[in-house]
Amino acid sequence: MRRKHKTRLISMTASSPPHRFPLFDRSRLRLRPLAERRHDLDLASLLPLAPVAEVPPVLARVADHIRTAREANAPVLLLMGAHVLRSGVQRHLVDLLERGLLSGIAMNGAGLIHDFELALIGATTESVARYIQDGSFGLWQETSRLNDIASQAARNGRGLGEAVGQAIWEEGLPHRDLSVLAAAFRLGIPVTAHVGIGYDIVHEMPNCDGGAWGAASYTDFLRFAALVEGLEGGVVMSLGSAVMGPEVFLKALAMARNVASQEGRSIRRFTTLVTDLHPLPERVDAEPERSCAGYYFRPWKTLLVRTVADGGEGLYLQGRHADTVPALWTALTTGREPQPGGSP
Repeated sequence: MRRKHKTRLISMTASSPPHRFPLFDRSRLRLRPLAERRHDLDLASLLPLAPVAEVPPVLARVADHIRTAREANAPVLLLMGAHVLRSGVQRHLVDLLERGLLSGIAMNGAGLIHDFELALIGATTESVARYIQDGSFGLWQETSRLNDIASQAARNGRGLGEAVGQAIWEEGLPHRDLSVLAAAFRLGIPVTAHVGIGYDIVHEMPNCDGGAWGAASYTDFLRFAALVEGLEGGVVMSLGSAVMGPEVFLKALAMARNVASQEGRSIRRFTTLVTDLHPLPERVDAEPERSCAGYYFRPWKTLLVRTVADGGEGLYLQGRHADTVPALWTALTTGREPQPGGSP
């Protein structure tokens, strides 16, 4: 005997699509103004644009590669985690953009947030330990403006990095001179943002459109892949990005090499630099064993071994961004000046 099952009908309307499981109702959230937040980074924390006394040999070598790349009109790409901005090296990055020594920057969603907040109020970075206790972590009124920018960018088919940089620059935010995004927009240099939904505080907010973030970030990914197409003879630097940088670069390089091989070209001869706090052995040109914890540190196997195995060079330097970025800037600005062949 067959048992009859009752079918539960769910009404479907355009305004309220059915969900098998309950969704969090964001209308119940309370956002507070940034004026009520204590910040761990402010203008006084930013490092001055001044040479350092000693430059590690690795960075001197990379500086030579960067000059050679720019003279040959090959791109110099920077992949960075948000902690680079939290290290107070904004002036160094803006200056490198203005000198034409960076052809593109890729960052994560947190990088957008720190850059925007610093440009807006001259401060950024909240203590998770302090604000997670009462659930106010990440729920700040002014920062929610980024959701509106992302939505508009998606409607217009634009990338996140360009859209946020344009807003900071054209709206005249008080500290836009310290914004990496605004400098890049002003100079016509692409900054791409590669987000993971749920990773960033803006995704908590009632005005967040996840589809818009995804669309605008994917536009940025395609823009980044286009930069990688011209990487032969160039430089890729990954600073403090354990996941986003190596993973985004890996996929973009696969796409670029796929097309290049069809056209009889190759993308093999380029330099990679990784800087991080992770201790690595002196030799990083061989992939670690799977039984080694270092195997799961993506920058090592991806940027220092696999992607440069056919003619490139991978270099690693352990150190704090507050030390390595000013040292690289010193190496680039106190030696011979490059003769740019133009922006790729």
